[in-house]
Amino acid sequence: MSTTPIPDSLRQRTASVLFVAQSFFSASTIAAFTLSPIIVAELSGTEATAGWPNTIGLIGRAAFAYPFGRMLDQVGRRLSLSFGYSLAVIGAAISALSIFNNNFIGFIFGAMLLGMARASGDQSRYVAAEVYPLARRARIIGLIVFAGTIGAVLGPRLVPISGAWMAARGISEYVGPFVIAGLLTFAGTLIVFLLLRPDPKDIGEQVAIEEAALHPESIDNIVADRRPLREIFAAPMVQLAILSMTIGYFVMAFLMVITPLHMSHHAHNTTNISNVIMLHTLGMFGLAPLTGWLIDRIGRIAVILSGSGILIASCILAPLSLRVPVLGLALFLLGLGWNFCYVAGSSLLLNALAAHERGRAQGASEAIVAVGAGSASLSVGIVFAGTGYLGVSVVGLVASVLMIAATLWLVSRDRKLAQATAAA
Repeated sequence: MSTTPIPDSLRQRTASVLFVAQSFFSASTIAAFTLSPIIVAELSGTEATAGWPNTIGLIGRAAFAYPFGRMLDQVGRRLSLSFGYSLAVIGAAISALSIFNNNFIGFIFGAMLLGMARASGDQSRYVAAEVYPLARRARIIGLIVFAGTIGAVLGPRLVPISGAWMAARGISEYVGPFVIAGLLTFAGTLIVFLLLRPDPKDIGEQVAIEEAALHPESIDNIVADRRPLREIFAAPMVQLAILSMTIGYFVMAFLMVITPLHMSHHAHNTTNISNVIMLHTLGMFGLAPLTGWLIDRIGRIAVILSGSGILIASCILAPLSLRVPVLGLALFLLGLGWNFCYVAGSSLLLNALAAHERGRAQGASEAIVAVGAGSASLSVGIVFAGTGYLGVSVVGLVASVLMIAATLWLVSRDRKLAQATAAA
């Protein structure tokens, strides 16, 4: 491994390539799944299958996250990410052909491949951050998460444009979003395959050597051998990182998924619902770069606690009023609380792992996060049917309070373990 200092221009190029690729991928994912419930209901002949594409996508995402993490370690970041993005190209193509041929099973298979691709796209934030020193990683993670803003803005606008494009050629308008999704992800795949050089894995290993020399307490100084996942996940800070991302995702998905239905039940039109969801999306992604800066200023633990507090505020505010400004503020805070927990948790996890064990550990953590998000989507309907929107908010509130309690306990436990190690 070369000991030549890594130029900032190389780090910036790596982050820029991943930002552009993730922007394309995010836009394609949102465009593809916008009409999926309607499409699958028509293909199957029953509205009972409307939630299947999202569910199958979550299953694919959870199942592929850990194998993809191992792939990152074994074959490198460039080839792994290129393969992961190419799954979205194949999934979009299969979905488009299935709509054209009225094939329900094929469409569901395409949704599974798109979900698997999501597992790889989500881990690009770690790839971008590992080429930077410890003190700058949170900001880079925030930057890659911010790429979701482009998808949130561009993705829905591509749906009617691509639909009209197909309709003008005598093809079902439903095919359009998947054609666009395939083209965008193909472009993202080419960008990663051609431009992500040298491989971020090699850069990250050199950064680990430099950081180990500057910081004696660095995890790379402590961990020389390959630790089993059981040992990695026994570390309090690793547990806190995963809890922060998982509970933050659970609370966010739990309230967000059901809010449009709650508003529809109280005679809100689609414009009002869209405006509230737009504010929620802004909270999720729009301030992500500032979140990274804040983490570097006040620390990861403080931001996780702040994010949990913001989630609590959202859960209290959401059921208080049916007015759009109040619901919009509540959903904005919901997105912002998730953002704090997600970016801070991601940064905390990355810094708690040695360079040679990041891929598989991060992959396993992504699988856990995906299961948390999926459980929220699958269970919130039952809670809403039984207790209404107030009950949904109470579940989110309780989970957020437990997140604060778990954070304080794990920080205390980590401090005691450090003191015991120092005494020994």
